[in-house]
Amino acid sequence: MPVYDYKCADHGLFFELASLDDHAKPVKCPECEALSPRVILVAPAILDMAKEKKQSIERNEAAKYEPQFSTVDSRAENAEMLKHGCGCEHKKRSSKLMYTAEGNKMFPSMRPWMISH
Repeated sequence: MPVYDYKCADHGLFFELASLDDHAKPVKCPECEALSPRVILVAPAILDMAKEKKQSIERNEAAKYEPQFSTVDSRAENAEMLKHGCGCEHKKRSSKLMYTAEGNKMFPSMRPWMISH
């Protein structure tokens, strides 16, 4: 059984074991036995986080499932990025294709045992 946080109006926070089925039900305070609701505590680092960082995290989470487009978009940053390429190098191999006098395809030194079609 997990430990949940509860808050009494008079005595403050306390912790109590509860089953998963009873996680939302109020629990009696150990001191005054008043029913106390469950609270969800937030880490202090999240509360002290800069507003810009919170917004960027929310924006990233919202865009998590959006498709990425490889075509030029109307947005300036995508258009600028795509103008200069994706950042990786694409090397085009030269073809070893040759034609015989009869017009048949021939690949010298590649696979001479293969029959061209």
